[in-house]
Amino acid sequence: MPHPSFLNRHALHLRPDPARVVVRAFRPSVEPRDYNPLDKTRANHIVDRVLALDVAEAEAVLAATFDNFDDRHRNLPAIFEQRAQEMEDAFSCHCCFTPTQLQLVGAYFLHEYSFEAAALFNPSIVPHPNQSGVEPGAIRFILSLRAVGEGHISSLTFRCGTFLADGTLMIEPPTRLASLPRVTMRVGDKLDLAFEADSDITERVIFPVTEAQANGIEDARFVPFIEEGQTTYYATYTAYSGQAIRSELIETSDFLTFRLTPLKGPAAVNKGMALFPRRIGGRYAMIARHDNESLHLVYSDNLLEWGLGTPILTPEFPWEFIQIGNCGSPIELDEGWLLLTHGVGPVRHYSIGAVLLDKDDPTRVLGRSHLPLVQPEKSTREGYVPNVVYSCGAMRHGAWIILPYAISDTFSTVATVKIDSLLAMLTL
Repeated sequence: MPHPSFLNRHALHLRPDPARVVVRAFRPSVEPRDYNPLDKTRANHIVDRVLALDVAEAEAVLAATFDNFDDRHRNLPAIFEQRAQEMEDAFSCHCCFTPTQLQLVGAYFLHEYSFEAAALFNPSIVPHPNQSGVEPGAIRFILSLRAVGEGHISSLTFRCGTFLADGTLMIEPPTRLASLPRVTMRVGDKLDLAFEADSDITERVIFPVTEAQANGIEDARFVPFIEEGQTTYYATYTAYSGQAIRSELIETSDFLTFRLTPLKGPAAVNKGMALFPRRIGGRYAMIARHDNESLHLVYSDNLLEWGLGTPILTPEFPWEFIQIGNCGSPIELDEGWLLLTHGVGPVRHYSIGAVLLDKDDPTRVLGRSHLPLVQPEKSTREGYVPNVVYSCGAMRHGAWIILPYAISDTFSTVATVKIDSLLAMLTL
């Protein structure tokens, strides 16, 4: 349970909502008994059937489809047409289409996906780039969360909230709609994504696009990176293909357009990389783990290539004997770098702790929590993965640390703690 003397738990539970859906490409499988390279594919057969409808019947089917789904999605006609235009191979025997036929064909090659039906967890938090209208002493923030739907496919979704000067924390409910971005540029596995300018941030869902991401975009650790007075929001995350993992990087300045780029180097073939919020000694720096149990400090001259680094923290206390990892990017304090960690103990029991690193030389550990700050409570430890509390990043506001965390890989909540109280429990 959270440490009762100084950790404030807020009565906020962000739970998965199966009613939130996006439309994804549907690809009919090829059944072996029907497969013949010289014959038409199943997609060809579906297109043939649609085009065989007379005008009135095609219009009636399309109208019924809009009536059934239009209130669940933004701009369905454009989505249908875009999907149809992706089906060029299925159109090889046909030369022209009416707008009704084009949209109806697209509709047959899409399906709804409940992207957060199973879980909504592993949050990180950053200040919102727009602080206009926020009352004095308060701060508006963005939460990123890992959403999991059918087939254990992970995507990235967002929430907004405000932390008030009196310590009250509020999170806004998401919009009813959810939408995927347009891919505006792709070079290999490097992507540029753009959402509609008038979409709400809680509507935006970053879903796997590349083969390396096919089974999930997992555990994004967002951090505001400041350089020459400009703030760029970066996030490291795990791309999971279903067989292999690698670390990739998200870059955005507005949470409306995003660039996704694979990371390179020995450190990037593992999970859980967390970027420092500024350069250290002129170089980029990460907290990483590439021996499956200890934390390392890794430097790079650019953001994309990461070699092996220096071990700085190994399991020491019973609650972390199996392994330790980071719970997001280091937070800069006057006293040093505050790094939240997770530890794995008996019966694969995940807890959250903290360490303090030297500001100029983060290989030096100045303090460390001997006991967990947060651990699974008996009353809430059941879920998709029992006995787990986990965070992908906290943030500082004034004298407070705001710590969102997940419970049992199922839902998320938020705690706050005074910095002075937290530092007082970090000892060597």
